[in-house]
Amino acid sequence: MTYKLATYINFETSARQAVEFYQSVLGGKLTMSTFGEYGMAQSEDENSLIMHAQLETDSGAVIMASDTPAYMEKPKHGGFSVALFGDDYESVKDKFAALAESGQILEPLVKAPWGDYFGMLQDQFGIAWMFNISGGGPDIAAEPESGADS
Repeated sequence: MTYKLATYINFETSARQAVEFYQSVLGGKLTMSTFGEYGMAQSEDENSLIMHAQLETDSGAVIMASDTPAYMEKPKHGGFSVALFGDDYESVKDKFAALAESGQILEPLVKAPWGDYFGMLQDQFGIAWMFNISGGGPDIAAEPESGADS
């Protein structure tokens, strides 16, 4: 049996803006449905709230999201981070910069003690992100080949 693991983020009322922003940064296919479409809204104001959104990137990452109608407890973000990692320095660095826009960099994207690049941020929607880039970057010198002249 196979399975997938995805991040499911509950927003108060900004799920649509958040997942559209994440799609603009990460790419992929985005689907959304509202509480109104499924007759689940308990007031006119809730018709356009997102009941379920799913962003599936070309690399297979999945982020799901929803808004929180008035009859449900408001979400409290904290205690988790969305982790984005890879080995393409430029691509991951660009995603870090885009997600940090209008947000807050908590740890700049710099070379970490383990040799990779690492950084943390909180995006404009209050979601914490952690980044790790393996495989090199601007100040990681290439290892000399054995037997190479110095």
